[in-house]
Amino acid sequence: MPVVTPRFSVLSEDFAADPYRYFAQLREQAPVHHEPEIDCYFVSRHEDVKRVLSDHDAFSTEMLQVRAEPVMRGPILAQMTGAEHTAKRKTVVRGFTGRALQDQIPAIRANASELMAPFLPVGRVDLLNDFGKPFAVHVTLDVLGLDRQDWERVGDWHSGIAEFITSLTLTPERRRHCLDCAEQLEAYLLPVIQERRRRPGEDLISKLCTAEYDGTVMSDREVTGLIINVLVASTEPADKTLALLFKHLVDHPEQLAQVRREPELLGAAIAETLRHTPPVQLIPRQAEGDAVFAGGTVPAGATVFCMVGAANRDPDAFTDPDVFDIHRPDLGTARSFTAAAQHLSFGTGLHQCIGAAFARAEIETVAAMLLPLLDQVRYSPGFRYRETGLYTRGPASLWLDFTPVR
Repeated sequence: MPVVTPRFSVLSEDFAADPYRYFAQLREQAPVHHEPEIDCYFVSRHEDVKRVLSDHDAFSTEMLQVRAEPVMRGPILAQMTGAEHTAKRKTVVRGFTGRALQDQIPAIRANASELMAPFLPVGRVDLLNDFGKPFAVHVTLDVLGLDRQDWERVGDWHSGIAEFITSLTLTPERRRHCLDCAEQLEAYLLPVIQERRRRPGEDLISKLCTAEYDGTVMSDREVTGLIINVLVASTEPADKTLALLFKHLVDHPEQLAQVRREPELLGAAIAETLRHTPPVQLIPRQAEGDAVFAGGTVPAGATVFCMVGAANRDPDAFTDPDVFDIHRPDLGTARSFTAAAQHLSFGTGLHQCIGAAFARAEIETVAAMLLPLLDQVRYSPGFRYRETGLYTRGPASLWLDFTPVR
C-alpha cells in the first residue's frame, strides 16, 4: 500500500503550534507519513510505534552517529548492543536506582527548597524558567558529582547539544553553535574525568571512570559520551514534565484537590502527565530493510520517527485518550515507570530511557514539596499558555500565582 501524505506537514507552523489536533488524522489517514523535505517517515499508531521501538533487528539506532554522536563526543547507550550495552547501561543505571537513588533524595529536596525560597514571599513564579530548568540541571550535577555553581554554563552547553539532537532542520550557523557547545562541555569534563580516575568518589562520573568493560576501563571519550548522555536524559524531560504536571492539575481543579487530599495519587498524576503530554515527542530509528505497515512501507535505510505523542493518544491503546484522567484504569501507575508501561513516553525495549525511575522519584519528591506551598495556585493574570518544540515539547513558560508564604 502506498504512503498517504495528508495536506499538512509535520514541519509546518500550524503543526508546531498544536500537534495534538493533527494526531487523529495522522493515525487514521496517514499512519506512515512521509516528509519529502527531510526524506523521513513518521509512524503514529501505538502498535506501530511499539513495534519500531521493540524490534531492534529491523529498526536500528544507526542514524544516531549523525544525529547525536557529533555533540555527545562519543557513542551513547542507544547506539550499543549486546554485552557492551548491558555492561555500560548497568553502570549508568546503578547511579539512578536503589541506594544511589535514595541517597539523592535529600539533595533533591535541598535543591528545590533553595531555588523556590525567593518566590514564596512574592506568591508568583514561572515554574518552568525560574524553577524547573535550574532545578533539573542542579539535580543532575549532584548525581554526576559536578560543581553546582557551574549550572548556568553547563545548562547553556546542554541547550546547544539538545538543539542539535532534537532539530529536524538546522542552519549551518546553529549547527556550528551546537558543536561549539559540545566542544566546550567536553573540555570542561576532561580534567574532571582525569581527577576522578586518580581519586574516585561515590558520584556517577567516578563509577564510570572505574567501571570495566571486557577487562579494561572505558576511555575518556567513552566516559564523556556517557556523561553527556546522562545530562541530556536527566535534564531534558524533567523540567517540562514538572511544569506540565502543574498545568494539568491547575486545569483540572477537582483532580488537584484529590491529589492534595490523597498524596498517594501523585504518582498517577505524573504517569498521566507523561502519557497525555510526553516531553519527548519523537524517537528516531533506521529501517534496516523495507518495513511494511498497514499504512504504507518505509524503505530500507530510511529514518523513521516514532510519534510518541500520537501513540499515547491512540484510542486502540487508551479509552478517551484525549482526556486527562489520573484515575484511568488502562494506565497502570505501578508499571508506568518500567519497561512494561502502556504509554511509550520512556520508549520501550532495549533502549528504554535509563532515567525512568529517577524521573519519577525526582518529580514526585519536588511536587510533593511544592503542592502544600503553592496554596490556591492559579495562572498569573494576563498569562497565555503556549507550548514549543517538535522533537521535545513543553511550555514556553508557566506563570503561576499562589498564596504568599511568610
